[in-house]
Amino acid sequence: MDQLGPHSANNSPLSPLGFIERTAIVHGDRPSVVYNQKVYTWSETYRRCLRLASALSSHLRISPGDVVSVISPNIPAMYEMHFGVPMSGAVLNTINTRLDSRTISVLLRHSGSRLLFVDLLSLPLVRSAFELLPADHRPPLLIPIEDPYEDNSDLTGFDLTYEKVIGLGDPDFRWIRPTSEWSPMILNYTSGTTSAPKGVVHCHRGIFLVSTDSLIDWCVPHHPVFLWTLPMFHANGWCFPWGVAAVAGTNVCLRRFDGPAVFAAIADNRVTHLCGAPVVLNMLANSPPTASRSLHGTVQILTAGAPPPAAVLARVESLGFAVSHGYGLTETAGLVVSCAWKGYHWDRLPAGERARMKARQGVRTPMMTTMDVVDEATARSVPWDGLTMGEVVLRGGHVMLGYLKDKEATAKAIKDGWFYTGDVGVMHPDGYLEIKDRSKDVIISGGENISSVEVESVMYGHPAVNEAAVVARPDEYWGETPCAFVGLKEGLVGPPPTEAEVIAWCREKMPHYMVPKTVVFQPELPKTSTGKIQKYVLRNMAKKLGPLAGGGGKRGSPTTQASKL
Repeated sequence: MDQLGPHSANNSPLSPLGFIERTAIVHGDRPSVVYNQKVYTWSETYRRCLRLASALSSHLRISPGDVVSVISPNIPAMYEMHFGVPMSGAVLNTINTRLDSRTISVLLRHSGSRLLFVDLLSLPLVRSAFELLPADHRPPLLIPIEDPYEDNSDLTGFDLTYEKVIGLGDPDFRWIRPTSEWSPMILNYTSGTTSAPKGVVHCHRGIFLVSTDSLIDWCVPHHPVFLWTLPMFHANGWCFPWGVAAVAGTNVCLRRFDGPAVFAAIADNRVTHLCGAPVVLNMLANSPPTASRSLHGTVQILTAGAPPPAAVLARVESLGFAVSHGYGLTETAGLVVSCAWKGYHWDRLPAGERARMKARQGVRTPMMTTMDVVDEATARSVPWDGLTMGEVVLRGGHVMLGYLKDKEATAKAIKDGWFYTGDVGVMHPDGYLEIKDRSKDVIISGGENISSVEVESVMYGHPAVNEAAVVARPDEYWGETPCAFVGLKEGLVGPPPTEAEVIAWCREKMPHYMVPKTVVFQPELPKTSTGKIQKYVLRNMAKKLGPLAGGGGKRGSPTTQASKL
């Protein structure tokens, strides 16, 4: 027995890229990607991915380890790049389409991206971002992505487009397999709104584990029809681009959507599964009756980002959806905790109690090694009493390699054999986790994680603002939205700014999803004896204001990239 161990026949690096190769052999004639009237098969998608990898490697001189970025909504090219880019040995970096030009320039510089694929509708944004790059920083090669269902007139003058790149490639290309399963495969940013963003790096092994773990935990069968309401740039769609390939499913892509569009897509394609933040559930629950087309059968929804409100859960499930709830972070590449449903016991509970149980984050997923809640002072496990709070910590192969070019942040997050999430929660007697607070003052709005500190730093630039503090206010549509408490400078010349004027100013200075929807002017913000603003007082004040009512405001389509999923 002592002589036995790993060898060349049993020690192949784990990678999710092989999923599509197998599916193309077994189910090559089955539909892989559907976009409007266009339908690809798995053999076609596999060959296109190989062509992309070949062109990147042979024609565009992309080397293993180079970063290739993409700014795109959920269209076929975005799906193909999740395989084609890492098949060339490069590291895939998906960027939130709703970031501003300044943020995008910061991410491109920090990542050292060699090549940037850009959806044609985002070209003006990227051109502005390129103008903000330092003079001594060489911008990545810019290649636009066509869309036959959009106006392509802005593509004149480009020598290369995405489809031309595909045409350069070899469909029989032998894709570059990782020499080590620990080789970097994915780069995602937890936040792109400061000069020092945190770039999360994941390896082939971690993405393989998350992809297969999610299929097992969610009980995904063979040949699901998966509707892409969750952006693929959002932590790579929680690794379902690779997972759907493993089970030979069909990916239904939507460039943009609202409640009626989702119901129509479900009916037209006989959708069985979809993912999204609670705002997507709210969208479905509040769709007009004329748009809420009858479902052909039960449709599975996986949600994460914030506990889904009980009323929304009840309404969505009454329409024929089955909702599952989980928890994860960009640093774990997908969901690592899920509210595993005890059907025999919990199905008999009243609807309100069922919703309360389902709103908890839950237990570790099957392939996650362990999860705990520890006392922040002693690092010891807190009692399983549902009351004692501590920091949520995780351990397992899903956890990132670390933060790109940031050893200090990596060492702070990964220590003593644990990944420290920064989230505060409790453990219930039945072993289920419930998140109670966010130690980093993160506001979860429609699945988007917003750092209150980052919003405040921008607001302090307003010429009339003396001090600002941002907390979460309940919102009937987004779950939470930023609420800013502002103290104005003394001796202002002219009338003080109104709430609308401050909001309008913020919309010019930051991505729109970060803009406060409420501004409350205070003579002085509450402080401790040492001068620190007492945010817990402000949180209570925001809650007393009550939830904001109405629709989605001006934020655009829901569910965007976030540190917490």
